[in-house]
Amino acid sequence: MPLKTQHDEQPQINLTSMIDVVFLLIVFFMVATKFTELERDIELQLPEVAQASTLTAKPDARQVVVLSSGQITLDGEEVQPEQLTRQLAAAREEYAALAVVIRGDGSCEYRYIAQAMAACKEARITQLNVSVRLAAGTTTTR
Repeated sequence: MPLKTQHDEQPQINLTSMIDVVFLLIVFFMVATKFTELERDIELQLPEVAQASTLTAKPDARQVVVLSSGQITLDGEEVQPEQLTRQLAAAREEYAALAVVIRGDGSCEYRYIAQAMAACKEARITQLNVSVRLAAGTTTTR
């Protein structure tokens, strides 16, 4: 039986990928520390404030109610369609993203609801909602 005189090579682990990853991590941390050093070198004194809040709070949605008789109320006060347009336009000047919810009586004629919607359009209200109630036993599908 012949004896083996040659030695087999020992298996080697290829470390190239691991060295690349470690090198990239070193470069990342070196660059990141440079940024923080630059930030510390800027001599800047920020102003101090006693209280920080928004200049104006977002107003609640304005409620336009159309009664069955055709009367229109804006936030509980009775108004004419022309007054509704003027008041909504003035409110929109104060807050451009003003929202309006129209609540119409189920038995009123549609022309009164359309009148309120037209007043909102003239006042350039873009966030307009019409409130409805689902009938009993009705399911919604989309």
